[in-house]
Amino acid sequence: MAAVTRKFTMTQKFHRRRSRRQPYPVRTIKTRSQGMASGCFFERLPAEVFDMVLDRLSVLEISVFSMVSKAISRYIVNHISTQTWRNRMILQKLHNCSSPSSPPKEDPATLGHYKGLGLLFKRCTLLLPTKDRLKFIYSKFSQVPCFMMEQCTASTGCPFFSSYGVFLQTLIAGWDELECHRVFNFLCDFTNLPRKIELVVTGKPGACQRLELQIRGFCRQVLLEPWSSRRDTLFWLTRILQSWPMVSQARLLFILYGPRLPDGSLGWQEQLGAGVAQCSLWDLAKAVILLHSDLEARDWTTDTVLAILEELTVLPQVWHVESVARLLILCGNSLCYSILASKALNGRLFEISRLLVYLILVCEKDGYCMNWSVRMVQQVCQVFLSPSDRWSFIQSIENMFSEVTMEMYEVVMAGNRHEDMETFQSLLNASAHFHTEIVYMFLKKD
Repeated sequence: MAAVTRKFTMTQKFHRRRSRRQPYPVRTIKTRSQGMASGCFFERLPAEVFDMVLDRLSVLEISVFSMVSKAISRYIVNHISTQTWRNRMILQKLHNCSSPSSPPKEDPATLGHYKGLGLLFKRCTLLLPTKDRLKFIYSKFSQVPCFMMEQCTASTGCPFFSSYGVFLQTLIAGWDELECHRVFNFLCDFTNLPRKIELVVTGKPGACQRLELQIRGFCRQVLLEPWSSRRDTLFWLTRILQSWPMVSQARLLFILYGPRLPDGSLGWQEQLGAGVAQCSLWDLAKAVILLHSDLEARDWTTDTVLAILEELTVLPQVWHVESVARLLILCGNSLCYSILASKALNGRLFEISRLLVYLILVCEKDGYCMNWSVRMVQQVCQVFLSPSDRWSFIQSIENMFSEVTMEMYEVVMAGNRHEDMETFQSLLNASAHFHTEIVYMFLKKD
């Protein structure tokens, strides 16, 4: 059998190679805190040397340095928590700018220092909840005697209040309203402010002079005055007043913004006479205007502000009508008209006439335009609907002019005081100028 010869064509055998691609190099990104943990320059420094570095920096520079990493921020928090740092950077600044017997002076360098402290504490506690931030601050300021108010040794005022106000304003700048509510509640618990206010608003005016001045200084310099925005100031003022009844609100407003005597005490009795200065009532008027300007607040309507004004003008006794008139003029047209219109609607014609006469007198004495008082009388006259009521109103004003003139004449004749003679002359001039404006107004219409 013939052998079958098979011919095969030799083909080249290819082996499929598996490509083994090298993986792309993985780029690892390390944060600054991870770099610090893995070993950085500051971590390799001995703790004593790092403390020396921090001691060389200003408070503002430390606050910027605290934002480098979490590790550095943690170390700075531990550094500022030491008693040595607190004594050097917080406590030593107190009562250095004025003696205990003289009024406090606001040192720009001290205020700048506490503003830097505010930034430092703001940045160090940036990642903490509001409650924990406040607790941390409390732990650092709890040993400050001035902040506890009754432990402060300053007699007429404490320079630390202004410094702490700058600190607090810097710390909570940008916080929302809910967080600011928490701050106020925390401060009330920390300083026992509600209990102190209760003592002064329920007691006899002037009985606790020292406590009155401390409440005035703390509330104004820490909570109210550091803010440049009227809305912010209004927020803190309403927080202070809101939890008290109307009579106590009026008393507290006087404690915060009432006039002060040369010895620094509150002038509770100043308004009972006619010689109160215009400037002494200006702060009180601005506070009333601020409360009246909040159109969105439900708790501070026009009627509420008018009721507080009524309570205010009988503290501690009924004010002299000239003092009431001067305060109303400073409060502006809207509030002044609202008070007069309210009395007109309630039929208190005698009170309106007497108050209008003294408004005219204050315009003459303080240099206001007499045309303002004429227009105010016109506006109040429109409240009376019938012509007979308007005629009775005009007659009441003229009769009151005669009555007040006779009263002042008898005072001048009974004594020999130069002030009484000047007031009497001012009243005569006021009457002449007022009636001249009225006659001119009618002639101008014709």
